[in-house]
Amino acid sequence: MSGITRRMFMALLASSVLATAAPAFAQQDVDEIIIGGSMPLTGVFAFAGVAIEAGIRDYVKMINEEGGINGKPVRFIYEDTGHQIDQAVAIFNKLTTQHRNIHLYYGDSTGFSRTINPELERRGDIMLTSVSFASEINNPETFSNQFIAGPDYSQMVSILLEHIAKEKPGARIVFVNSDGEFGRDPIEPSTARAKELGLEVVEQIITPPGAVDVSTEVLKLRRARPDYTIFHGYILSPLPEFMTQARQLGLETKFMGTFWSMDSSIWEDVGEHADGFMGVMPYRYYYDDAADAPMLERIRQMRPQYQPTGYTQGFLTAMLMTEAAKRALDAGKELNGANLKAALNSIQDFDTGGIIGVPISISGNSIPVGRIYQYSASARRMEPVSDWISLKD
Repeated sequence: MSGITRRMFMALLASSVLATAAPAFAQQDVDEIIIGGSMPLTGVFAFAGVAIEAGIRDYVKMINEEGGINGKPVRFIYEDTGHQIDQAVAIFNKLTTQHRNIHLYYGDSTGFSRTINPELERRGDIMLTSVSFASEINNPETFSNQFIAGPDYSQMVSILLEHIAKEKPGARIVFVNSDGEFGRDPIEPSTARAKELGLEVVEQIITPPGAVDVSTEVLKLRRARPDYTIFHGYILSPLPEFMTQARQLGLETKFMGTFWSMDSSIWEDVGEHADGFMGVMPYRYYYDDAADAPMLERIRQMRPQYQPTGYTQGFLTAMLMTEAAKRALDAGKELNGANLKAALNSIQDFDTGGIIGVPISISGNSIPVGRIYQYSASARRMEPVSDWISLKD
């Protein structure tokens, strides 16, 4: 069944039957706005899920303190999936059956977003986003009721490449990707984009996701002598091993990464070997005290301790979801997937309160904006080394 297990298929079938049998109701008469969620609060992705859940919950609390959406309170209801697709689907079915006015939903993975998409298209009453930045989701025709609260993975690498092309025209690039769907996602478009920018891809290295011994790969890196090495498909390991061994061999290359390897806290224990690691980030960091970022100050008032980048993703996601709901209601539109997505896509030059450092516009399924940050081991934080880079549609 194209990767869908029998258990998933039966769960989706059950939801279809329940939805068909359910009585119609007046969606505009709902007295609250509900965000549903299949959240990865345990399992391998719990580090992200817990942070994202906190970010969504805090924004919901904040907007309710300000009167909700057109006087309607917002509620966030969710259950833990353990980062399992069949469990995420079962929770989606359960919550959307128990609460008929769920029109906004947060999913736990690329696999869930892909698996549930036919059901979203059939139902037509929900707009969904998830923890994923997968490039395939950035397709308004195929995933018409979904969006990504940032650039997709291919766009992240493209932002890195644009920075490189400006900093060192004609630079030599090595891509290092984990051997899996997550890791391989941006390889083909990134290679093409590098060529367009006049950059030379001199090596492509693939490693197992949990690789420990990378000595062979580091020798490939040494032979290639790149100016920049771009990692994708990893959180932390084996990046420190790559960096340490490469520097022991005297290799001078700038190491770069994408969103999931860019949280400051994951590099603190690495120490001096992490110094200089760079990457793309769609949002400002918790500790950024820029004058034009009042929303970060509000977050610091709610959460005096450092919050990871997953928290910021969740917070911004809730902001965008509720803004779409407000725009749909203001226009007198029924709350359904198409109207909510159209309302989201009406966002032009939108101020996120400084969470993203430039006004954003959403014309498709993603927000193709990012900034290059570099880790300072002495300051123990990521510091900006570029302006905000916005890709052309």
